[in-house]
Amino acid sequence: MAKILIGYSACPLTRASFERFGHDVWTCDLLPARDNSPKHFECDIWEVAERPDWDMGIFHPMCTVLTTAGAWAFEDPDFERWPGVGYHQRVKPETLTGAARRAQQAIELENFRKLLALPYPKAIENPGVSFINTAIRPPDQCIHPHQFGDDASKNTGLWLDRLPKLQHTKHIPPRWCLQKSGKTLPRWSNQTDGGCNNLPPGPKRWLQRSATYPGIAEAFGVQWGWLFR
Repeated sequence: MAKILIGYSACPLTRASFERFGHDVWTCDLLPARDNSPKHFECDIWEVAERPDWDMGIFHPMCTVLTTAGAWAFEDPDFERWPGVGYHQRVKPETLTGAARRAQQAIELENFRKLLALPYPKAIENPGVSFINTAIRPPDQCIHPHQFGDDASKNTGLWLDRLPKLQHTKHIPPRWCLQKSGKTLPRWSNQTDGGCNNLPPGPKRWLQRSATYPGIAEAFGVQWGWLFR
């Protein structure tokens, strides 16, 4: 039996997938556990991650300033080009921009390096295409939920340390959508025909987008859990 830490997560799916193999599994997040489990640390990850008794870890650090999706926000505002706004689009009050966003990214990259340096085997999950790829190193593997039985596309990078790559378990075929360019491209249920995420806007959208899909959570437990039996 191994003692396993699932960091930056309040979701019970990955914990449950390892527990089926008899492991002692704990989640840790600033949010309370979604299933009210007593095996959850509601605190900053660094209050528990460096304890000497962990045998393995899986970490899902926030990707907001690490993904390339909001690359425009790292630029300083140009009020001559976009008067009154400074950017080509309206900026939400909570969105960091310019120097503040660059400073936060530096903090998050250093946090990622600390996670990689933890002494036990681990996997760190973040977008497959991100600033981590150039600032630190590319992921060891990129996966999608549709390779593990879920009807969704999400390019997910895994940075692995002493863990094998995941093997795909069940392919879910896409629908095929004709684009304005004339190309026909694959789309899954979490995507519009144009390829955007189709979750409705709202304050919890980031939480929904960051969720671990059930098939991937199951693969974590099945394919890595046996290594520590």
